[in-house]
Amino acid sequence: MVTKVIAKKAAKRTKTVKQNVTDAVVGALGLQGERMTKVDTAWLRMDSDSNLMMIVGVWVIEPGVAVEALRTRIEERLLKYPRFVQRAVEDAAGATWVHDDAFDMSNHLVIEKLPERPTGQEQHALQDRLAELTMQPLDRNRPLWQFHLVEKYKGGSALMVRIHHCIADGIALISVTQSLVDGGAPPPQRPLREVHYGLEAAEDWIADSLLKPLTNMTVKALGAAGEGAARSMGLMMEPQKGVQKGMNGSVDLAKLAYHALSDLAALALMPDDSPTRLKGIPGQTKRVAWCQPLPLDEVKAVGRALNCSVNDVLLSSVAGAIGQYLKAQGETVAGKEIRAMVPVNLRALEKAYQLGNQFGLAPLVLPIGLDNPIERVYEVRRRMQGLKGSMQPLLAFGLLAVAGLMVKPVQDALLGLFSKKTTAVMTNVPGPREKLTICGSRIEESLFWVPQSGTVGLGVSILSYGGGVQFGVVSDATLCPNPQEIIDQFEPEFAKLAMVTLMLPWGE
Repeated sequence: MVTKVIAKKAAKRTKTVKQNVTDAVVGALGLQGERMTKVDTAWLRMDSDSNLMMIVGVWVIEPGVAVEALRTRIEERLLKYPRFVQRAVEDAAGATWVHDDAFDMSNHLVIEKLPERPTGQEQHALQDRLAELTMQPLDRNRPLWQFHLVEKYKGGSALMVRIHHCIADGIALISVTQSLVDGGAPPPQRPLREVHYGLEAAEDWIADSLLKPLTNMTVKALGAAGEGAARSMGLMMEPQKGVQKGMNGSVDLAKLAYHALSDLAALALMPDDSPTRLKGIPGQTKRVAWCQPLPLDEVKAVGRALNCSVNDVLLSSVAGAIGQYLKAQGETVAGKEIRAMVPVNLRALEKAYQLGNQFGLAPLVLPIGLDNPIERVYEVRRRMQGLKGSMQPLLAFGLLAVAGLMVKPVQDALLGLFSKKTTAVMTNVPGPREKLTICGSRIEESLFWVPQSGTVGLGVSILSYGGGVQFGVVSDATLCPNPQEIIDQFEPEFAKLAMVTLMLPWGE
């Protein structure tokens, strides 16, 4: 007992020393603000010439919205979130959120005018401008976000949004942007938590929001398996040693520790996916495309008939569309698979308004070489079920926390573990069931894309909204110069699956 007390006091002193050192660094720089978590710091430093770490979205609004009304709404709602009036200031120890004393809304709400296009081709002009904005860096001397309003677009308006990933992940930003709509509200008032420095912020969040529902045995097992993200890195290099140490505990403890280590080793040792024209060295130009919505009720009906989730049906359609695109380019896809990194939310949905990045990454291998739509959807379902219960998203979150501790060259090499083995980043986010309004005008379409990192050149977004499901693609122009050709395959692939589903012998 005495030994445990001494050890506990020593650990507390160590943590205090670490915080005092960081406080001294921040104080020496003359910064007054909130220390950025290491996960968010990793995203801040992840920008590259080929991929900027911005979440990019667009709302198509009818009828048009007036700029003054939109400005007032942003000031009343969005600016209540401190992150949107803070600059990110980097230093040797990481980064700090600092209030921008020179904040000017005119730098963040920009009026755009698209080039004239013939009737029916206005969407192409909007897609071209959005593609340009995905490769236009945000000003690091200001808060890292910008809205671009096209006042006249197809009889209404279009609002393009760019927000740096270090501010928040996609789930949080959807919640935040919903505060702008009619009936929305500023963030709820809540007591400020103690500011943490270094890796503790990520670990405290995991303990508070993810591990509380688990049993004490599970929490202990995670500690034995990793003792935080820092030790997880050591286990990644020598997983067998970690397994042996985990086996020293109870049987249950060892089993869960082994499970964590197996997932960690799988992240480090996962094989390269099939080579295709979609994988390679990206350039510095993007292309953007999206399709008209599919009826969500039809997608649900197919899923129920096949005993699959809506997600299974949509991801199967994505795999089929990419396979058909590659075949049209002259590639043989039989037996080929590509890996897509799928973000997995790690926060309680009722806390989605809280900013920051609180998600992991799960590697999903898409069977693009399977032509039979029924066979393909069941294969996707099997693989999705294999990811359930996996600790890989949690370990990926820890990996990002560790990356935030490293100098940028080491961080880039570490995160290359994902990009070298990945063809696409894919998100599937459920949006509101009913169409929303903003400043009295209805939001007809809502799309967004998360960024790709490293050498990944393809991003696929699936968003359900207002009774429909829309697919969007952002691609590197060198690897995929016309993503509309992928988009054009989504509806036919879903229709093929729906038709075959109707032909199945339901009476047997």
